[in-house]
Amino acid sequence: MPKPPQFTGEQIALAQRYAAATPPPDIDPRIAALVNDLIGRVADKWTMFILEALTAQGEMRFTQLSRLIQGISQKMLTQTLRHMERDGLLTRTVHPVVPPKVEYRLQYLGWVLGRPSVVSGFGRRITSRPSSKHAATSTPRRNTDAGHGRSPGLYGI
Repeated sequence: MPKPPQFTGEQIALAQRYAAATPPPDIDPRIAALVNDLIGRVADKWTMFILEALTAQGEMRFTQLSRLIQGISQKMLTQTLRHMERDGLLTRTVHPVVPPKVEYRLQYLGWVLGRPSVVSGFGRRITSRPSSKHAATSTPRRNTDAGHGRSPGLYGI
């Protein structure tokens, strides 16, 4: 069993000073309002899941997102995608074919906010690699959500 790390008294004191530090009182209120607004727009549950999915998978269609993010309704996915497009986080591309083909791709700001270092700990990570050789060759079980008849996505919410 690995031995827990030992910290010196100096390291502990430094950590305590850092933890007790407060932000400077001279922060421009406009910057504080901007930060609060940004966090309010992207810190909701569904936006974070969509950011994570598009970061991992690249360009995706509406139905792909709907299948991947378990528990999100069509209405909520539509609203969240519209808000994200309005806020400059993603680009919506409509291809002139029948039936209509609509794809979503992150813009630079959305990509930065969707990076694993930004959203780590918020939700489960999308992984494209199976955990074992057996998992790579086996067929996934189809387990439907009792209420919706949908397969569970990668986000078991």
